[in-house]
Amino acid sequence: METLPNGKILDTLSLGDVVRQHRKLQCATQVEFASLCGVGVRFISDLENGKPTVQVGKVLQVLHSLGLEVVLKPRGWTHAALGIEAADRDS
Repeated sequence: METLPNGKILDTLSLGDVVRQHRKLQCATQVEFASLCGVGVRFISDLENGKPTVQVGKVLQVLHSLGLEVVLKPRGWTHAALGIEAADRDS
């Protein structure tokens, strides 16, 4: 199994790959995982296959069930560029 991406998700295919890999790490089938997330099996399949028109609310629901979060930031953004110290970030 490939290493999970850390950071940037640039398209629906890479998002689907992350979801699939995390689901498999939990040894869950799509049927089991869909039930756990409160979505349909078809939705999980579509998401894992990178369908670009899946519902954002359901995607967030699935990511939450996986213990993942979405963080948005401007491209090229760094803490240093904003003058934020490491200690400030962790509080």
